Amino acid sequence: MRIGIWARSLKRDVVALWIASRDRRTPLAAKLVAGAVAAYALSPIDLIPDVIPLLGQLDDLLIVPLGIMLALRLIPAPLMQEFREAALSRSRPRSSVAAAAVIGIWILGAALLAMVWLRQEP
Repeated sequence: MRIGIWARSLKRDVVALWIASRDRRTPLAAKLVAGAVAAYALSPIDLIPDVIPLLGQLDDLLIVPLGIMLALRLIPAPLMQEFREAALSRSRPRSSVAAAAVIGIWILGAALLAMVWLRQEP
């Protein structure tokens, strides 16, 4: 039961961070962190695919909560409370920019691996 409550609060906080990253009252450093965390969490494509045992789930269980904790330290508490309340009435946004960034990282990684592989002498 507690895990379900924690998961719902994480989802709400991700939407709240998405709102915070677009609000002019949010400090710049907090906007950058909030935007990055929200984009990563809302991206339909994981940086580390879930099919990779342990590592695939580790990003969801570690990176997102740690990013949220950092953003919460940077956003003033009264503002964050306002963003959380606003998040309750919004549907989950989608981040096509984050999806494109993750796809770009995978393409870059594949290109680098191909270059290393092709440079090896037979």
